Amino acid sequence: MNLKSHHAWWAFALPIVAVLIWSLNIVVTRYVADYISPISISFYRWLLAFLILTPFMLRPVWRERTFIRQHWLQFAVLSASGMFLYQGLAYSAAHYTTATNMGIINAFIPVFTIFVSILILREIPNRFAVIGSVLSFSGLIYVVGQGHLSSLLNLGGHWGDILMVLAVFFYAFYGVFLKKWQLKISLMISLYVQIAFALLYHLPFVVILGLDPINSTNVASVAYAGIFPSLIAPLVWMLAVQRIGPNRTSIFMNLMPIATAVIALFWLKEAWTIYHTIGGVVILIGIAIAQKKTATQAPSWLKPS
Repeated sequence: MNLKSHHAWWAFALPIVAVLIWSLNIVVTRYVADYISPISISFYRWLLAFLILTPFMLRPVWRERTFIRQHWLQFAVLSASGMFLYQGLAYSAAHYTTATNMGIINAFIPVFTIFVSILILREIPNRFAVIGSVLSFSGLIYVVGQGHLSSLLNLGGHWGDILMVLAVFFYAFYGVFLKKWQLKISLMISLYVQIAFALLYHLPFVVILGLDPINSTNVASVAYAGIFPSLIAPLVWMLAVQRIGPNRTSIFMNLMPIATAVIALFWLKEAWTIYHTIGGVVILIGIAIAQKKTATQAPSWLKPS
């Protein structure tokens, strides 16, 4: 009995670890914005992850080559929305907004997923999803407007927040496409193939814009991005889903805005203001309502890359 209880508590620690890794990555993204271009860190990140996985994945990928060839377009779309566009826009947003705002906006993924599900899956949301979505969107507007709705007219002052909202919107497409296609292949092979496509998407931008060199000011951030949020966190998250179930695991995603804000407060000295508190609480309440008894929530193992 004690052994089972101990095991359960250990399992509940898994999604917390994953959320902390992703939250720290948002802060790292903001921190490194002053030291490396968005295209450079994005390319280096996926290149490092690709190189680490290659020795372990070449044989499994070769065995599944027929399936991969048949579904290459789906893998390409998943990579474009979930890796290239989502993370690329997030790296760009980091130049214009705070890590705290990025964490709060990132929590909006489940609500955006409901909207995208309506467009692609033709799923009609129930009243909880509608009420929760409206409430969360109101909180998001409040945060972006820094507590003053009139300031939203100054779009230039919110460019980073707009980019982050767009990034989250693309990630919602990623989740819905995963649900729509449900590719019958191991998650690790799927991850590896998507990373390969992400590298291909970067090549034209690398040729045109070039790459910033890796140096002492950015090497740690590049290494962290390529290893922890790209490889370790997804594995830990999937293990949590196996141990405690998808529904209970997904609840821990709501900790991300709080964890991001705390890390940013101590590391980047970002201020946590009253509009962050009010807007963040409204967003989280809306998300909780939107996920109640709805079949259109994001897949519970869905995670930000």
